[in-house]
Order: sequence, then structure tokens, then C-alpha cells
Amino acid sequence: MNPYRHFIGEVEAALRAMQAAGDLPDALDFSAITAEPPRDPAHGDIATNAAMVLAKAAKKKPRDIAEPLLARLKANPDVIEGSVAGPGFINLKVADGFWRDRLRDCLQAGLAYGDSTMGQAARVNVEYVSANPTGPLHVAHARGAVVGDALANLLAKAGYAVTKEYYINDAGAQVDKLGQSTYLRYREALGEAIGTIPEGLYPGEYLKDVGAAIARRDGARWIDRPESDWLPAMRDFAVSTLMAEIKADLATLGVEIEVYSSERALVDSGAVERAFQELSRQDLIYQGRLEPPKGQKPDDWEDREQTLFRATKFGDDVDRPLKKSDGSWTYFANDIAYHHDKFRRGFADMIDIWGADHGGYVKRMKAAVSAITEGKGALDVKLCQLVRVMKNGELVRMSKRAGTFVTLRDLLDEVGPDVVRFTMLTRKNDAAFDFDLVKATEQSRDNPVWYVQYGHARTRSVMRQALAAGVSTDGLAEAPLDRLADSGELALVRLIAQWPRQVEAAAAAHEPHRLAFYLYDLAAAFHAHWNRGREEPGLRFVVEGDAELTRARLALVQGIGFVIGSGLKVFGVTPVEEMR
Repeated sequence: MNPYRHFIGEVEAALRAMQAAGDLPDALDFSAITAEPPRDPAHGDIATNAAMVLAKAAKKKPRDIAEPLLARLKANPDVIEGSVAGPGFINLKVADGFWRDRLRDCLQAGLAYGDSTMGQAARVNVEYVSANPTGPLHVAHARGAVVGDALANLLAKAGYAVTKEYYINDAGAQVDKLGQSTYLRYREALGEAIGTIPEGLYPGEYLKDVGAAIARRDGARWIDRPESDWLPAMRDFAVSTLMAEIKADLATLGVEIEVYSSERALVDSGAVERAFQELSRQDLIYQGRLEPPKGQKPDDWEDREQTLFRATKFGDDVDRPLKKSDGSWTYFANDIAYHHDKFRRGFADMIDIWGADHGGYVKRMKAAVSAITEGKGALDVKLCQLVRVMKNGELVRMSKRAGTFVTLRDLLDEVGPDVVRFTMLTRKNDAAFDFDLVKATEQSRDNPVWYVQYGHARTRSVMRQALAAGVSTDGLAEAPLDRLADSGELALVRLIAQWPRQVEAAAAAHEPHRLAFYLYDLAAAFHAHWNRGREEPGLRFVVEGDAELTRARLALVQGIGFVIGSGLKVFGVTPVEEMR
């Protein structure tokens, strides 16, 4: 149970009773009503804005709604105190027994605690990474991979039917350049001196292995042949080889993509033409000339009559070209077709995880999705800012093979996948992020990864201590939870009870990083209570001579372990059983 959602239901029931009694008009919208923890815990356990949001429609002062509403809420046996604060907020103090029952919910559900039906099995497509297959993944790709994977896991926990997808950009000029670059490395592998890699091609040494593999397979077959013969072979082999490497790196990171969609296959299937015809049917395509833009000219602007999409009709700044001067489709046209294809596959809700350098592309893509789906589809784009890898305050460059950037493989070899995943989620995706190699591995509360993992390891340590003392850890959901009476214990119980709300709120906002903050706070509260037990023996978890109290406290510890384990599962991080 999400206790805060439960109290929204209690508030709405009280409001409907007021309507039935004639104290409120019938036609009121309850959708903006919230119930959440007050900012100041001294104000109580639950705060609701019901009177504030209904006052205008009810043509009443907020307090004139709040006071009779509070009187009805006080009739609830779980409510022991209540007050109207400020202009009309209602604060409620809830009985300790209610919160202990939420701990029992947690113990009965285990790692499934916090699972929600909020999503009602609605289908959601989360597309992430989607790096061009022109080289190895770097640390910025790692951030997008982690954010996308955690968001997909979070939405699944919140009750959505999620598909994880990777769009392979294997069509267009960039993969032709990859093929040309590979051909140079192929000739190099056959003993030819190729000199400096020409401007515009890919200079990374990672293509040496690709060129050498083709040389082993084909010998001198492609030497002295025209580009039209060797380019498809070089391009396709390089894309296949580099995609295999990308998939291997993602697997090491713990990312398992369910669907890989090929841009080339999409174009060859006629999907771009189908999308174009759909937009034409809606009278959203025309021949026109764009006005010269103010300031810097965008890459896709040409001073000529063009085939344009009426993007401004859907909130974009200018209409957008769909064909190049040679008659071929623009990248934008291909992307419209790809999102149209997602919609045709049953995904009205789409989430794309992009790098920050694509920020200028968001508005036009949202306009396109709105148009191509006739308003039935929705696109949310999460931009991930770049990542700098730091060590002792200095920028790190670990990879000679890649050239100028740190690869995901370098980072995984340095700190491991669990540290990479959790650390990447300790900042909001659109905030700049420095990945500090020293801080990511130090054992202190300044390192959220270690601090939360230490919290989980401590829960397992307590269980081992109990077993060593001869106290059973089975059936803790039936333990006498009313023995949990210390203020620190009850604060932990309330914090555990917040987990379902945290899951639903983070899922609704598409912000998995919120869970990292919550897990840190839970771990901090647990560590603080542990330290109190060192100073006050009566607060220790294993109490000699009082098996019932011990089992009640073990239930609390088990609940903390379940919540941390549940959160780490969303993050794709393995919980630590023991810290060394």
C-alpha cells in the first residue's frame, strides 16, 4: 500500500460525504488533491492541499472547506490528531499502529514491496543508448545507458509494460565514413602505408582490429576495386563488429536491450515513405522556402524551395525540411518514420534518452510525434549532460585505443558495473556530472554507493548475529511489531512506508535519480540508529533475554534490507551481503 495514496482516497471519501450533505457543490475536480509528508515532520505525518485546490471552484474560502473536512477525517480511527495550517492546509498525525502495519506489508512483499499498479499495464517504449555504431561506447553513453535502464526498470515496478529499445543508426553519411575509414585500416593491415587519416574520417585505433579482421577474411580482394564495390562490405562488417562490441559492453554494465531496430532496415522497408504519405494526408507537407534564420544558421537550412513539414503547427520554431537537395531523405524524416513505426507497434507512450548535444532537436521531434500520431502519441525526451572522469581533481584520459575520450570499458575495468550504475544515478540526468574515481571507491558517507551498500550489508550482519544468538529470523511479518516504540525505530518505520510513494512519484516524473536520494536518506537513518545502539545498549537490535523485542527489531531491520534491495534492483545493482 502507498499510504499517501490511501489517504488521498480517505480525503476524497470525506469530500464526497460533504457533497452529499450539501456542504460542497457536486461538480468538483479532485485530480489535483495531494497527500504527502509535511516538510517539517513536527507538523504531522500527512499534509493535504484539498481545501486549497477546491476553494475557487467551490466558491468558498479554503479554511471554510478545511475545517469541516478535518472534522470528518478525525473520525478515521487511524487519525489521532489534526490541524488546519496557514490559509487552509490540513496536517494529520497518524497512529503508530498504521505505520507498523505498513512495515508488515513490506515484510510480506519482500523485494516486491513498492510494486504498483499505477501504470495499469500501459505499454511504454524506452529507447536509450542508440549510439552511432562508429566506435566504442564512451562515458556519456554510459550515463544514458544507466538512466534509460533504471527508468525502464522503475516504470516496470510501477506497473507499466516496458520495452527497452536501441535504435541502430546504420544509414547515412556517418556509416559511409565508417566504411571509408575501415577501408584505410584494411589496406594498412595488408602492409600499405596509409599516412594521416584524412579529415572527416574516424582516426581511432579501434578500427585497426576491424580492418585486420577483413584482411584475414578476404585477403586482397578489395584492393584496386571501385568504392561502390568495397564500401558496402566495409561498412556492414564494421557496423556488425562494433555493434557486437557495444552489446558486450552493455552486457558487462548489466544492460539487456530487448529490441534492436535498424535505421537501414527501416528505410529499406519503405517506412519513411509511409510516414511521408501520412503527413501528406493530413496536409502537413508543402513546398516552400524558409526565411533566413536570425543569428547562426542551423545545419539543415538551405536557401531554396524545399519539401517542408509544418512543424510550427505543433509548437516548433520553424517548419522543417524532409528532403535534401539531392532528393534523399533528411535524418529528421528517418526519425519521424522511426517514431511512427514505434506507434504502429503499439507504443503511444515513448521515452527517448539522448545526449545533451541533441537538445535543439527535442522540440521538432515532439512536434513530429504529435503530428504523425494525430495527437494520440506522446514523446518524453530526457537529455543527459556530458560526464567528465576525474581523479584527484584532474581530468582523466584512460584510453589510447579510442583516441580522445574515456570508453565505457575503461570505466568498467576501473571501478566495476555496480559503482558505475549507482554513481551515474546520484545526479539528475540534465545536470553536469563529474565522475570522481577516488570518491566512487572510497569508504565514507560522502560516497553514496558505499554508504547505501553498507546499509544493506549491515542488515545482513544483524541477521547473522541473531542466528548466532539462537533467535529465529523466519516469519518476521508475524513478529510483535507493537514492541517497536522508540522514536528512532518509529522514524525508520515511517521512512520504510514512504518507499511505495517514492516509486510512484519517481515513475510519474521519469526521474530514477530520486530513488538514489531516498536510499541514501534511509541508509543514513539506519546507520544513525545503529550508532545510538552502540551508546545505549537498550536500543540494540539483538536484546539478550527478550526474544520478542529482538524479533520485532529484526523485522525492522529486515524491512530496511528489503527496501534497499528493492531500490538496488531498480538500479540494476547487486546488493552487498558483507563489507570487507
